[in-house]
Amino acid sequence: MSPEFALIARHFTRPVRHTVLGVGDDGAVIRPSPGMDLVVSTDMLVAGIHFFPDAEPEALGWKALAVNLSDLAAMGARPRWALLAAALPAADENWVAAFARGFFAAADAFEVDVIGGDTTRGPLNLAPTVFGETPCGAALTRSGAQDGDELWVSGAPGLAGLGLAHRQGKIRLPETAAARCLTALDRPQPRVGLGLALRGLASAAIDVSDGLLADLGHILERSALAADIAFDRLPRAALEVSGDTPLARQCLLGGGDDYELAFAAPANRHGEIAALADRLDLPLTCIGHLRAGPAAELVLRDKAGQPMPAGQRGYDHFA
Repeated sequence: MSPEFALIARHFTRPVRHTVLGVGDDGAVIRPSPGMDLVVSTDMLVAGIHFFPDAEPEALGWKALAVNLSDLAAMGARPRWALLAAALPAADENWVAAFARGFFAAADAFEVDVIGGDTTRGPLNLAPTVFGETPCGAALTRSGAQDGDELWVSGAPGLAGLGLAHRQGKIRLPETAAARCLTALDRPQPRVGLGLALRGLASAAIDVSDGLLADLGHILERSALAADIAFDRLPRAALEVSGDTPLARQCLLGGGDDYELAFAAPANRHGEIAALADRLDLPLTCIGHLRAGPAAELVLRDKAGQPMPAGQRGYDHFA
């Protein structure tokens, strides 16, 4: 057996739960459940852009799969299968073993079968592809929002951005706050349970990967609506751990790497969403509303209802 295939056999070949044929052939065979649509997504992670080249490999393994599962969560899809294409600078046995532990920890946590992929030598680059299922026609999209819908966000956006700033030396957080923010950055929690619960309840959804305001803008674009966001209603965790500073505000509004869900829902479903927060033990915060207006116009408003500067709204790979 060649070193490449031996590496795959040792670290990436595991029993499967709901797969006809997994790793070992030229392709996998999967069989969607009756009455279900497949939802497919891929998110690439490149060393030096999405993570530091010396990132701890087990945490990186978790994150590589988790950020992809976050896209399925935003579509209201139940994760089922994953492929992994990876370019590695070298076949470092210890690094690969630790990476695989993290990757399969995420796969086990969300009952995902890892069914194949590819490896090659090259600059460190990780490209999972994930597959999920939704009942036919039930997938959440970015284009279904309606005039008058409320806008919500889960969890505590901004913590991951503060963790990155701490790691880059732009800020020095107290030990407990640093641990919380670095956990948010290194081990994001895809909101799969929330995405499943939002089917039939939310009108549109997206995961927050590039920044809260930037990603809300994609819902506005696709739904051809405008929005008002109340700054004082945004989750406060990012401002509490480091103080209400310009950097903390920037992380909250446009820091990215949060992998929370932002979603729109009819105002008359407000009570159901509040109850859902209790059931999932996950903060869900109503931060604004959608309105007719120029498509993708997003106005951040202060306590008096006046427009306020939003700064950089998110990350752009090609800016």
